[in-house]
Amino acid sequence: MTMTDIPKALHRGESENPFVALGDGTHLQLLQVDVEAGLWVIRTKFEPGVVVQTHKHTGHIFAFTIAGSWHYREYPEVNVAGSYLYEPAGSVHTLVVPEDNDGMTDVWFAIHGANLNLDADGNVDSVVDAGLVRDSYFALCEAGGLGRPDVIGA
Repeated sequence: MTMTDIPKALHRGESENPFVALGDGTHLQLLQVDVEAGLWVIRTKFEPGVVVQTHKHTGHIFAFTIAGSWHYREYPEVNVAGSYLYEPAGSVHTLVVPEDNDGMTDVWFAIHGANLNLDADGNVDSVVDAGLVRDSYFALCEAGGLGRPDVIGA
């Protein structure tokens, strides 16, 4: 094997893939996506007071908190800067960012599978997966005049 045969590491600087506002106090940066494998890697910034709809994961999730704090309504633990969280497939929860947070909460997520968003009765209301995240991110970037970022895997 020669050096030219070895796969190269892929790098994206923080400013290369912009954050886009989703309209609910959530700002999303798509870093990597693999639609066939059902993987989406995102960095999300949440404004104080954001509540993400109760959802169930079909795959496992890895999360690392960079700044701020957040928790799941259904669990006692609070994620703060430096916290790592693993979510097994099948977990159900409601992400809550405290209203009294000082500034944005910044979290990195690697999500496998889909989020099944649930209504008050526990029925699936909508589905978010790697393909929808990719397409929505690109549409929001283009609508904001940001072009089409070079997302790894897209």
